[in-house]
Amino acid sequence: MATPANKGILPDRMIAALAQSGGILPAYEFDPDQIQPASLDLRLGDVAYRVRASFLPGPRTTVAERVEELTLHKINLEDSAVLETGCVYIVPLIESLALPDDISAAANPKSSTGRLDVFTRVIADETRGFDRIRAGYHGPLYAEISPKTFPVLVREGSRLSQIRFRRGQALLDAAALRALHERERLTDDADADLGDGIAVGVDLSGLGPDGLVGYRAKRHTGLIDVERRGGYDLVDYWEPMAARKDRSLILDPDEFYILASKEAVQVPPDYAAEMVPFDPLVGEFRVHYAGFFDPGFGYEGAGGRGARAVLEVRSREVPFILEHGQIVGRLVYEKMLARPEKLYGQGIGSNYQAQGLKLSKHFRT
Repeated sequence: MATPANKGILPDRMIAALAQSGGILPAYEFDPDQIQPASLDLRLGDVAYRVRASFLPGPRTTVAERVEELTLHKINLEDSAVLETGCVYIVPLIESLALPDDISAAANPKSSTGRLDVFTRVIADETRGFDRIRAGYHGPLYAEISPKTFPVLVREGSRLSQIRFRRGQALLDAAALRALHERERLTDDADADLGDGIAVGVDLSGLGPDGLVGYRAKRHTGLIDVERRGGYDLVDYWEPMAARKDRSLILDPDEFYILASKEAVQVPPDYAAEMVPFDPLVGEFRVHYAGFFDPGFGYEGAGGRGARAVLEVRSREVPFILEHGQIVGRLVYEKMLARPEKLYGQGIGSNYQAQGLKLSKHFRT
């Protein structure tokens, strides 16, 4: 099924144009690198509210009204502040929206945020769902932030979330996905499952000379400054895990793991992708907090030759055995409204092009 030319994800220059026309209303100017190939980074405002519990405002309530009811403590972020593990914070964002009637939006944690096990979601007024902003929405945006493993140091302007804007629905169905795969070779898996997206399995065979399959986060560590790149020793925060002979891994309850996909994938320049859960009934774990893949991810013309998807995995209440190649998610593709001016990996400071098993940018490996 062909995608109508007027439907798709807005690329960088259209995001800039949307802001110039008043559809995005930042409290002050964008940072120079804030607009990405198919998304906009969202910045934290100058205050955080520690609240009693996560919430959704519902169809007739604003986030500010719920925050007033639930706030335990107000924290100034103008300089910096520590967000503690096990707590829930609401932070008004610097960017608010006045979307046209034909433009909706979706948010996701940035890759580095997910790899730190910082659970964050975007909330809008009068909504029943996280990370989804209806077409024509006029109002503020808020980040719900809950560090799970490491306490994090944030400040006004820190960027933990990103937002995509779309006109209509341009999701590729199975036939269109197969046709794109035949043209562009979206994955190196010769037997790729191309149903409702590319099936992504976990690699437990061992990567590199040490046969690593992943990292398990340590507890009771120091804090992590989200702005500090390459500032922390891996061994102080992570336990490397080697492959087992049976190529399996037991996920312990309430532990956090960084794993890699068995497949190398790529996103051609005229498309964007998102990792979505495979099936919530197949296992007692959550996978991939940060689901956006930009145009050019893993693409040879943008400096990649296919790239593994890094999987952020947290088990739930019971131990669960993962097997090598077990499907943990699906990569779905959408058409861009136009090709971005710059692709992921092309001189824009992309941290994870041509990645294998890779921790967030904060760690020295």
